[in-house]
Amino acid sequence: DALISNAAQRYGVDPAVLHGLIQQESAFNPNAQSSAGASGLTQLMPGTASSLGVANPLDPTESIEGGARYLSQMMSQFGGNTADALAAYNAGPGAVQKYGGVPPYAETQSYVSKVLGYAEAFRQSHPMTSVGGVA
Repeated sequence: DALISNAAQRYGVDPAVLHGLIQQESAFNPNAQSSAGASGLTQLMPGTASSLGVANPLDPTESIEGGARYLSQMMSQFGGNTADALAAYNAGPGAVQKYGGVPPYAETQSYVSKVLGYAEAFRQSHPMTSVGGVA
C-alpha cells in the first residue's frame, strides 16, 4: 500500500484507481505474465516499460512506478477523464482517440468497469485515501 500511495502522490493519480488497476492487471502477483507479453504488477508491455524507464517490470517498485507514470500520462492526455485514461491504459491511446472515449471493445469496457469498481471498494475500506492523501 505504501508503494502505491507514494507513486500515486508522486504522479498525481488517485491511489484508489492505481490500486484498482493493479488488482485488475495482476491480482497483486508481481510475477504475473500475460500471453501478450505484458508483465509485473501493472502489466507493462516491454516497449512501454522501456519508454517509462522500467528496467525490470517484475520488480514491484519499478512496476508500480512505471504504471503510475503511464496512468498519469494517460490522465493528462485525456483531460483528467479517469475512464478514458484507463481505457487507454488497456487498449492504447489510439483506440480512445479513434472512438472519442472508451472504445466499444467488450474487454476494455469490462476492464474500465472492474478497475473503477475495485477503486471504489478500496476507497470504502480506506476512507482517508484520495489524491494527495487528503479525504
